[in-house]
Amino acid sequence: MFIETETTPNPASLKFLPGQQVMPAGSREFTNDEEAAASPLAEALFSLGDVTNVFFGRDFIAVTAGEGVDWSALKPQVVAILLDHFISGAPLFAAASADFKVPGEDDEDLGDAPEDADIIDQIKDLLETRIRPAVANDGGDVLYRGYREGVVFLKMQGACSGCPSSSATLKNGIESLIKYYVPEVTEVRAA
Repeated sequence: MFIETETTPNPASLKFLPGQQVMPAGSREFTNDEEAAASPLAEALFSLGDVTNVFFGRDFIAVTAGEGVDWSALKPQVVAILLDHFISGAPLFAAASADFKVPGEDDEDLGDAPEDADIIDQIKDLLETRIRPAVANDGGDVLYRGYREGVVFLKMQGACSGCPSSSATLKNGIESLIKYYVPEVTEVRAA
């Protein structure tokens, strides 16, 4: 088995591609040891001590290292853990945590008004077809959190959540695209 590694716009994060499906649907983010306990793989990565975020995408794992960590020393350790996991066929999540909920992942929307249903459908369609695939290429994800009075609320995850350029991505890229296709949108904010 060979695991490819890609850089991300976030210098603290690397994207690891095992050449197979990681998540059958959706994504999962782990931001601390407590959350990581739900996944043997995330737990093993956090046990390295230098890992501050683990993100599972459809076909990749994004790992974020703490400030000042040297990736040349950490990368081989991460690859070894990933190889052990995928070669052994171990489950991604612990059996006891089948219903585990990552904080923020499945939160309710922030109170969308029923009269905005058409606008919200357009926004969600853009997220699924254009924005989320592009953000996944950079080792992250973006989740819809709500729409109120022209403002779309989104949550950045994975390599994108701590990226120095994430606010620019959110404002310049995502906001411009959504405003172009959905003129009712006046602003995009991080939730």
